[in-house]
Amino acid sequence: MLAENARTPTTQAVLSRDGTPIACERRGQGHPLILIDGALCSRTMGPSGPLAKALENSFTVFRYDRRGRGDSGDTAPYAVEREVDDIEAVLRAAGGKAYVWGMSSGAMLALMAATRLPGISKLALYEAPLIVDDSHETTQADWATINHAIAEGQRGDAVTAFLKSVGMPSLLIFFMKLTPIWPKLKAVADTLPHDGAIVAGDQLGKPLDPARWASVNVPILVTDGGKSPAWMRHGNKALADALPKASYRTLPGQNHMLKAAAHVPVLTAFFNGRD
Repeated sequence: MLAENARTPTTQAVLSRDGTPIACERRGQGHPLILIDGALCSRTMGPSGPLAKALENSFTVFRYDRRGRGDSGDTAPYAVEREVDDIEAVLRAAGGKAYVWGMSSGAMLALMAATRLPGISKLALYEAPLIVDDSHETTQADWATINHAIAEGQRGDAVTAFLKSVGMPSLLIFFMKLTPIWPKLKAVADTLPHDGAIVAGDQLGKPLDPARWASVNVPILVTDGGKSPAWMRHGNKALADALPKASYRTLPGQNHMLKAAAHVPVLTAFFNGRD
């Protein structure tokens, strides 16, 4: 059983290399585990909240608002390297060594961090949005539309374009605009180009180059969902094949809408060495 004070999350601001404050939440007890969200998600909106609560009995879980989101600051100009610096700051708060989990664009960001930060000792990735063959059209036009909408101050248009790009039906997007979640999505829409900078280069329908990750010599678990489209599974299988020490697993019945209960036993077994 956790002590009561371990069950209560605590929040602090950690400073990234460029001085940007990054809001970081800590909960649970055990080996440190950092969770990295994908596009449009933050500590108050997205899958990492339920996942952190479900993992707190086994790990000291760190969640943070990626720069430009929630309670974190931002510093122009944006660079992917600065997001890696943010992870480094959270890693310091975790004691200098941690496991890391990332989802979607957060999975690719986590992998980028693993090439630079030796404190990452194990890495779990869920559904990195990679297009490595002709099973899905490329996304250059989608990211161009999103970037233009943000440049023009049209946050709602940018969110709409992104949701269409990831395959959400137009009717569902229409109804989302009538719900309380829509203003929250618009509030972080200006960070969508950040995610584009992370993933767009790997959505061109081209094979992955294993040389990019030759230095990542830690155990990695790459997972996707059995109900996700073929292009997603192709991309994640290709990613696992390209990484030096990766295993690959498809979670039956799952898709990009992460359900914590399906992931906790898989993550716990992997991070605790029972995979």
